[in-house]
Amino acid sequence: MSKKFRQNIAFLVLKTAAFITVSVLLIIIGYILINGIKHVNIEFLTQKPYDMGRKGGIFPFIVTTIYMTLVSLAIAAPVGIGAGIYLTEYSREGKIIKFIRFCTETLAGIPSIIFGLFGFVFFVIFIGLRWSILSGALTLACMVLPTIIRTSEEAIKTVPISYREGSLALGATKWQTIAKVVLPSSIPGIITGIILSIGRAVGETAAVILTAGSSLRMPLSIMDPGRTMSVHLYLLTMEGLSSEKAFATATVLVLLIILINFAANKMVGLVKSGIPKK
Repeated sequence: MSKKFRQNIAFLVLKTAAFITVSVLLIIIGYILINGIKHVNIEFLTQKPYDMGRKGGIFPFIVTTIYMTLVSLAIAAPVGIGAGIYLTEYSREGKIIKFIRFCTETLAGIPSIIFGLFGFVFFVIFIGLRWSILSGALTLACMVLPTIIRTSEEAIKTVPISYREGSLALGATKWQTIAKVVLPSSIPGIITGIILSIGRAVGETAAVILTAGSSLRMPLSIMDPGRTMSVHLYLLTMEGLSSEKAFATATVLVLLIILINFAANKMVGLVKSGIPKK
């Protein structure tokens, strides 16, 4: 078997894998949109639900989802990026750093229902936050923290050493080099980690239903309980309340994720255009 033939076989296998991946994505999105887009209208997006969600709209659930996602990222992003900076710029390889990375990887592999149980016992009962958006957001922050840490760490590692050396040679301090040179160059990778975290936060159900509840009311603050769109979709489907509303909710979720990814990719493109070439 010649090298060229093996190369062609490998290329065909990889191309097939990529085609299958894209096909699965298009099939899922297409199936959801075909069954749900016809039930999405202005009333569905702006009205409050009634009759246990069988009728009405999902406006309170959209607000709850946005609240939950923004609060969880506001908590997890600074901590995760800070941890990534420490692991790459200030620490030295040793047992402690290896232990931190082991803990981070273990945290990323814990099932979401375990996070939900922890959040229910600790945030809802022990601290006394009750079922609330804040309890759910804190639980989601714990869930997405490993993703932000690892992606931030890898993104910072890709910044060339010459950037740091040049900045320090010009008299900048360690922190000035990190803030003015390293972080701007690693922003695209960090944003990618945040996008992945948004996807997990928006789509989570088990942890959220145990910590934020499933109230149909409009949340007036982060201390109120609420129902995210994912939880609403789960309840509509599992309890057989309304398949039309379930598909419509799924359609809004899919479109929201697509919109977030599109906006984030545009942001990454703008950031990359302002970064000097290596």
